[in-house]
Amino acid sequence: MRMTDAVITVAGVDAGYEHPVVRGISFEVFAGEVFVILGGSGCGKSTLLKHMIGLNPPLAGEIRLMGDRLFGGSQEERSRALRRFGVTYQSGALFGSMTLLENVCLPLEAFTDLPREARHLVAEMKLELVGLKAYAGYFPADISGGMKKRAAIARAMALDPRILFLDEPSAGLDPVTSAELDRLILRLRDTQGVTVVMVTHELASIFAVADRCIMLDKQTQRLIASGAPAELRAHAELPAVRAFFNREG
Repeated sequence: MRMTDAVITVAGVDAGYEHPVVRGISFEVFAGEVFVILGGSGCGKSTLLKHMIGLNPPLAGEIRLMGDRLFGGSQEERSRALRRFGVTYQSGALFGSMTLLENVCLPLEAFTDLPREARHLVAEMKLELVGLKAYAGYFPADISGGMKKRAAIARAMALDPRILFLDEPSAGLDPVTSAELDRLILRLRDTQGVTVVMVTHELASIFAVADRCIMLDKQTQRLIASGAPAELRAHAELPAVRAFFNREG
């Protein structure tokens, strides 16, 4: 794992819609790390993530994925950037009328010319990767919340992305299931070479998986801390940062 190659560069970004929610955000994410974006409710975590996956253009600044701009460049450059990553959403966002296999096949149908048999084979491999091959024919309503999260990760991995964005992956899960998901995230990083960017406020997951994290602050609209979780818990300059990492629960 090399921590010297930046696969994501966020430079001077104002994140928001009509008005900024966070201002002047700059950081890099390095190849092969698990990077966490955290902060209190309403601080702009999910808003920043939406800019990083190309759903909304930043109000100022620039975002690059492996050197390619998501906004401000050519359509070809944006298309390359969009192909660099997979993403899962807090709800899982699986299509209820489709089996898990059909859900995972969707990106393959949209972005490849593979025949049906090959698409199904790849989808089965991705479901096996997250421990769900035996459930390929099940519908989302037939499986648990933790299994839905894993199925969503399988779909996000369908095109072998270099970067995996996870929005609140542990939300709504019990501690045991959340820990299983943490182990899956680390296994994907270690075996697939994927760089992981997570939005979460779950302390257990942050300490279990994060190499580095940044913390956003609602009041100042700024990035107020950056570093390894253990370092921030022990040595952060701002009391609010230390309080976040030392809170109960």
